[in-house]
Amino acid sequence: MVAHARARRLAERVKEIVASSLEFEVKDPRLGFVTITDVRVTPDLREATVFYTVLGDESEQAATAAALESAKGVLRTEVGRQTGIKHTPSLAFVLDALPDTARHIDDLLRQAAEADAQVHARANGATYAGDADPYRHDDSEDQPESVGGDDNR
Repeated sequence: MVAHARARRLAERVKEIVASSLEFEVKDPRLGFVTITDVRVTPDLREATVFYTVLGDESEQAATAAALESAKGVLRTEVGRQTGIKHTPSLAFVLDALPDTARHIDDLLRQAAEADAQVHARANGATYAGDADPYRHDDSEDQPESVGGDDNR
């Protein structure tokens, strides 16, 4: 349990260091508008996966990925210097799919709401199938007087 708590604290610190370093130290023109969304560190503190998002189209995302790969050594050095731990974790950058997934879910919810509105519009003037009162009543004149097999007397 202690290892997980330490990994969580280190992940938060790595997130702050990488975000700050990207903003103030890395001067790569390929680097777009990057947001560091999450960092996950393995329990042995050897590897850190940095999740990021980029504002822009696919070409800007590819350019930013190349810029992050080229700045990986500088960022790892900065993480090692500011954390002071014995083994600096290696950094791996992964484009975060969360915004695209959220956009897709929003589209699906919007489609479901439109379909629901169409169903309600169709059901507004609808009537039930069958009779208004589908149950038999005893006072009905259509029923026979004897309900049994007493015809053989």
